Amino acid sequence: MTTGEGVLDSPTNWVAEHINRYVDTDGAEGHEWRPGVFTLLLTTRGRRSGALRRTALIYGRVGDAYAVVASQGGAPQHPAWYLNLLADPQVQVQVGADRFTARARTATPEEKARLWPTMTAIWPAYDDYQAKTDRDIPVVLVERD
Repeated sequence: MTTGEGVLDSPTNWVAEHINRYVDTDGAEGHEWRPGVFTLLLTTRGRRSGALRRTALIYGRVGDAYAVVASQGGAPQHPAWYLNLLADPQVQVQVGADRFTARARTATPEEKARLWPTMTAIWPAYDDYQAKTDRDIPVVLVERD
């Protein structure tokens, strides 16, 4: 899997703009999305289309891994990027200027119990999102190859 040409970014204009600035500036613009809130770019392979899909996600550090939350704002269904990585956990990641391949996996219930407070400290709205939906919002660990 490679990033760059052929990668389809989110169709939402401000998200696509954020991703494009992030890529174009090697993360100098966009890595710190809001004060103290950092994002990474995750590229998955579409489970049906096979196309590469890139999205920007808030992250937390967990040792050498990165934690991201498949919240989709508390929507009743999982986000497409999460469903894509369930089908193919091999992903591309960009954190600032650092680009690398990784494997993504859903945190175990025990890991999620430890990680959820860390992630809600970064983005408190995750608790609101979980309250809005009946689905268990997954925490995903992205581990460098």
